[in-house]
Amino acid sequence: MPTLLIVHHTPSPNCQALFEAVVSGATTPEIEGVRVVRRAALSATASDVLEADGYLLGTPANLGYMSGALKHFFDQIYYPCLDETRGRPFGFYVHGGNDVTGAVRAIETVTTGLDWRRTAEPVTVTGEPGKADTQACWELGATVAAGLMPDA
Repeated sequence: MPTLLIVHHTPSPNCQALFEAVVSGATTPEIEGVRVVRRAALSATASDVLEADGYLLGTPANLGYMSGALKHFFDQIYYPCLDETRGRPFGFYVHGGNDVTGAVRAIETVTTGLDWRRTAEPVTVTGEPGKADTQACWELGATVAAGLMPDA
């Protein structure tokens, strides 16, 4: 069964709302035959990444960059996973107080180095998430998970 690994750093209620929407989309009953595994960025391992078939990443934008927790995740998995995960699909979401540009750029840089294949546009949210933001995260989760369905 294909596995979607959701790696997230969720330190605030705003990030929590986006994370829950992503999980809800990825686990909607219409998505069949895909196992969804959730890991906090500080506890996700190279083994988790190697065992997954696709990835969803979530982070706050902190001081113009991805969170230290997500950076730590990438630092831990980069070389152990570099060759074996090339071409795998991924998506991501970023929440920030007023600007997420640097965080988006950083994630895109690392995932380009890993040669992962982005299968959905990133969801970027500033300020308190509204209904459209949580809907976009739901769609992100559903899109990436649906892409892993056995007959997709």
